[in-house]
Amino acid sequence: MGVLLALAAALGYGLSDFVGGVAARRSSTWPVALLSQVGGLAGAVVLAAAFAGDPTGGDLGWGALAGIGAGMGTVFLYRGFAGGRMGVVAPVSAVGAAILPVIVGVAVGERPAVLVWLGIVLALPAIWLVARVPDEGRSTDESDAAALRDGVLAGVGFGLLFVAMGQVPEEAGYWPLATGQVTALVAIVVGALLAREAWVPSRRTELWGIVAGILASAAVLSFLLSSQRGLLAVAAVLTSLYPAFTVVLATAALREHVYRTQAVGLVLSGCAVALVAAG
Repeated sequence: MGVLLALAAALGYGLSDFVGGVAARRSSTWPVALLSQVGGLAGAVVLAAAFAGDPTGGDLGWGALAGIGAGMGTVFLYRGFAGGRMGVVAPVSAVGAAILPVIVGVAVGERPAVLVWLGIVLALPAIWLVARVPDEGRSTDESDAAALRDGVLAGVGFGLLFVAMGQVPEEAGYWPLATGQVTALVAIVVGALLAREAWVPSRRTELWGIVAGILASAAVLSFLLSSQRGLLAVAAVLTSLYPAFTVVLATAALREHVYRTQAVGLVLSGCAVALVAAG
């Protein structure tokens, strides 16, 4: 059941990232990211009110920390999507989101199998290949370097989200999830103010951020349930399969071109995730 829940989380994140990424391309990154957290907050509050729980202050604190990661990850992911190609940003963010929980899991006493470590090692050349643009493509894909950086930063944010939510016990219910969404909202507003970016929604297209947020909230819920039923490392890595859905949608709907070396990197990224899951 834990594996199925993690894969459901991957599907939710993949769909959410595609919807939010397209909206960010057609409008602006910060308002879409903000509205995505509004949608996520609405879903989280409904869950928290419908299902009883008894969270401690520590549980709410972990939820708040997860929200900082979610806000950071969402902004950098959407900015990468808006300025670069989804096929580059999504896989890189996923590898980062997968590796950080594995490291933390080991630090707190989890002992992954050898296959997990092989997957981590395989992820390193995967990132390099996904980020590499052939000479003939540099004239049109110079933005991929910036997109790569955004993908790495998004991966750190989502890794923090996975690590923090993985510390919330089942009996806490879903108020920690709602707390995280509030923190994510605050983090996005503060980040926009510091970066001197417009964050107040003003376009109809930006409303798609709410849809993306609801999908992401469902994904976080699935991940939370999965991590409560198994190892944090395995739940996080399986959830990090989400770029497969994003890339397929970007290729089919947006006709994004994937270079041969990048295709190899995508395959290696998938193999890295599969090895960690098998371990």
